[in-house]
Amino acid sequence: MPRLPLLILLSLLALALPVATAPAAVPAGADYTEAFIPTADGQSLHADVLRPKGVTGPVPVIAIVSPYLGHSGGGTSADPFAEKPSDRFKDLFDGAKVFQRGYAVVMVDLRGSGGSTGCLDILGPGEQEDIRAAVEWAAKQPWSNGRVGMYGKSYDGNTGVAGAAIRPKGLHAVVGQQVVGDRYSGSYSNGVRYLQSVAYPGVSYGPGAEAGWTESDSPQYAINSLSHNVDCQAGLAGHYNPDKNTEFWQTRDFVKKGKGSTVPFLMTTGFVDANTNIGAKAIDFYNGLAGEKRLWLGWWDHVRGNDMVGNKLAMGRAGWFDEVMRFYDKHLKQIEPSVQDPAVVVQGSDGAWRSEQSWPPADAQDFSIPLNEGTYRDDGRNNGSNDDAAGAGGSGNGDRTGDGVWTISPPLPHAAHVAGIPKATVKALAQVADTNLVLNVYDIAPNNKATMITRGATLFDPLQSADVPMYPSEWTFQPGHRIGVLVSGSNSEAWVHTPTNTQPQVGGGTVTLPLLRVKRTSDQPGAPAPRLGTYRQKAPFDVAPAVITAATKAGIVPPAQVDPPVTREGSGDAPASPPAASAAASGAARSGLVA
Repeated sequence: MPRLPLLILLSLLALALPVATAPAAVPAGADYTEAFIPTADGQSLHADVLRPKGVTGPVPVIAIVSPYLGHSGGGTSADPFAEKPSDRFKDLFDGAKVFQRGYAVVMVDLRGSGGSTGCLDILGPGEQEDIRAAVEWAAKQPWSNGRVGMYGKSYDGNTGVAGAAIRPKGLHAVVGQQVVGDRYSGSYSNGVRYLQSVAYPGVSYGPGAEAGWTESDSPQYAINSLSHNVDCQAGLAGHYNPDKNTEFWQTRDFVKKGKGSTVPFLMTTGFVDANTNIGAKAIDFYNGLAGEKRLWLGWWDHVRGNDMVGNKLAMGRAGWFDEVMRFYDKHLKQIEPSVQDPAVVVQGSDGAWRSEQSWPPADAQDFSIPLNEGTYRDDGRNNGSNDDAAGAGGSGNGDRTGDGVWTISPPLPHAAHVAGIPKATVKALAQVADTNLVLNVYDIAPNNKATMITRGATLFDPLQSADVPMYPSEWTFQPGHRIGVLVSGSNSEAWVHTPTNTQPQVGGGTVTLPLLRVKRTSDQPGAPAPRLGTYRQKAPFDVAPAVITAATKAGIVPPAQVDPPVTREGSGDAPASPPAASAAASGAARSGLVA
């Protein structure tokens, strides 16, 4: 018996589906419709369209472009009786009152997810076309004022990064939480794999992973959803290649693509986010933007600006939705806000908040630390920290900490404030190709407990020096503490190392820390992120006194900070350093987390 073509089978199945409209979970204050958006390369994107109830005139649009909006929940958790539309961003609808404030929301399934056709390609050319099609479609609707903002967190925050980089017509603002600037750096560190470099495509987005339709979905939604059973993995093969120079990765480098973009951007990123690690160049992307921009930066993990941990804000700062809507009102409604938000708000290692004009701040100055010589074991057994959750998903093979070549300062006579992206070059001698080298910087307290403040990893070959890409950091070393640098073969909680089981030699090198010249005080309200407290409690490990004695290098003494210039009242003189007013002036209290 001849086989019916797949399309006919799908069509027959769709005709058999019940299409009676079950009560949908439509947010309060919204009218709900669905649409299918064509792309230039022939895909069909499903969209949930939510418009202010009873409003027919043109309104600004918030677009959410995501693989996480499927009506049934997707994959093996598919629920055929789930309500629609997606409630992934119910917190935005309720907390920001977007419909009551006169905004429409368009939630678009990326290709290969929900009710859209095609295959996910991890923010590659296909998904970039989806973003362009979604934004331009929303801008052209008769009920739209032609000004579109994007919103999201993690993957759907990264679609906003891609949107700002490719600049579709009608895109006037992006709010992206916990994002990466460069897809390669989100999966590899100079060839060293994060766990997601292996698991992300196959486990998260394998055949049918985002499929699933509900009993109240339309035939077209079901047909599109069922098409995901086609194996999409072939197009993601490049994700397993650790060579950052391939076309696969270059097309996903939004630092390069986004440089000079004038699309306004409000970003959050956290120093201990294990999903979208801060080493993945979110800061580089941010600093390459040429439009108005805002940044929330601090010691939290993979959370939204409004998320709670128990009864505490996960980021520690109130007013997320207020700032988001001021940002949107300015750029989508062209209404100047009555409150001027700082360009940057940053939470330091003590949990206190301050404002900056930029980050890294303009007065950050390089302080170089020469490294000791020695050998280390490339066996994949060393952990960088006792806080396993601080890693971005590693092999988990570690059974020791602090193993490698240490360089340690004497106790510091005064505080030293790191704010920026460190740099590191290690003169090392490898015996074989693709030798692992990891460099961590630690705050070593007077009780010999070491807390990691930044890390980096690379593979290197014989006859090479190792340039190590380092994580950005914001950390204050208190007087009496030491700066510690460890060169080792692994952070097994952070990376999936393939050990060479050799003993590479370290012949010196340099670590350069960006240190603030001018002292800072808190001028912003806010509390410590709960994750900062658990990190400071769980991460430290003991460094043996004999190791400290042997590794201490005289002369590693950073310069003392200077007091901020005092502006004479009424003189009109501006301070020479980035503004950081006193805590007393703002009513903000410094936290007590300093060790």
